[in-house]
Amino acid sequence: MTAPTDARAFLRALFDTAVARAQPAQVLAPYLPPPPRGRTVVVGAGKAAASMAAAVDALWPADAPLQGLVVTRYGHVPPGLPQPQARIAVLEAAHPVPDAAGQQAATRIAAQVAGLGPDDLVLALISGGGSALLAQPAPGITLADKQALNQALLASGASIDEMNCVRKHLSALKGGRLAALAAPARVVSLLISDVPGDDPAVIASGPTVPDPSTCQNALAICQRYQLPLPAAAHAGLASGAFETPKPGDARFQGHAVHLIATPQHSLEAAAALARAQGVAAHILSDAIEGESRDVGKVHAALARQVARQGQPVTRPCVLLSGGETTVTLGTPGAHPRGRGGRASEFLLSCALALQGEPGVYALAADTDGIDGVEDNAGALITPDTLARAQALGLSATDHLARHDAYSFFAALGDLVVTGPTFTNVNDFRALYLPG
Repeated sequence: MTAPTDARAFLRALFDTAVARAQPAQVLAPYLPPPPRGRTVVVGAGKAAASMAAAVDALWPADAPLQGLVVTRYGHVPPGLPQPQARIAVLEAAHPVPDAAGQQAATRIAAQVAGLGPDDLVLALISGGGSALLAQPAPGITLADKQALNQALLASGASIDEMNCVRKHLSALKGGRLAALAAPARVVSLLISDVPGDDPAVIASGPTVPDPSTCQNALAICQRYQLPLPAAAHAGLASGAFETPKPGDARFQGHAVHLIATPQHSLEAAAALARAQGVAAHILSDAIEGESRDVGKVHAALARQVARQGQPVTRPCVLLSGGETTVTLGTPGAHPRGRGGRASEFLLSCALALQGEPGVYALAADTDGIDGVEDNAGALITPDTLARAQALGLSATDHLARHDAYSFFAALGDLVVTGPTFTNVNDFRALYLPG
């Protein structure tokens, strides 16, 4: 079988296939429990919450009672969702920095699970982004406090595990507290993972699962990254007053947790498509973390080794990876800050490291369709990316220094724009080396 000759179309097809594998309507059905003797209440939060709710509503028996409420990011409600007639209401709020709408949604979600009994069932639909969307602060902490801390966390370079450790200890619902509020009802959590390692306690800061991390862990993270902590937050962490429910807590007995879509699932789907088209596919990892520009350099080095030495694999091939990289903004004022997310920054660094290496093409994008806070999912690079940029008077080095990869790729016409995909299994990266 001949490998694809249109590298751009091939890479885009791989990305679209990865996203399709994570669509709730395609994967949720096998994990739905039967209706209980009592009530069924659906709650949820995340970038995929609305599409997950739509899938549950469509699959749940028409004659079985169903009610609930989920919150998703602004603009992440699928077109045609039957609102307000649907049995599960959908609210929208801000991400990645929480807003008042997220706080109000969290209050209403908490009310949904109050007063349930042992014959009742809670279906918790949790996906990436849920941490910011469930914005109910711990006692004594204001929404403004949480907003400032979230902004500081996002700029700090902290890993997603570290960020969510802090978030859950300063929350009224995260870190297992939502499930604790639902006791003694049974909770079945259906999760779409956007975190390296797929730890349910990390996905959306684990609102329905026990939390093994501690207040002291959260405080140490804040100190490590010199994060500004309000007095009430520091006191609650230092004293242990903000401790979360731990593994072994009786309130979680009989609960179930199912990962219905993960980064690995999506990478495997993309790999299967590549192989069906005669291209050897190699999944490097589904859990790569680190600075986007550093990860870009490493991927470039791997691609160059394949291109020049035929090691450790030979052409035609595609190298696939997932995970969640970070972009550390550094000292304010050091450079004028531009536009761009971690996928586009990865690619700009990768292009600089490749220096026009013949026969290497790459796509990087966020599977939720939004790279950072921009309107693109990611971008593409080709062997002539730097040459085309130079012809336009663009300096790749300067754009990278000021975190302005969006403007760089927009000028080249190489942004990947999908709009919200209504799911989220985090970063997708593919480097294609035709034969």
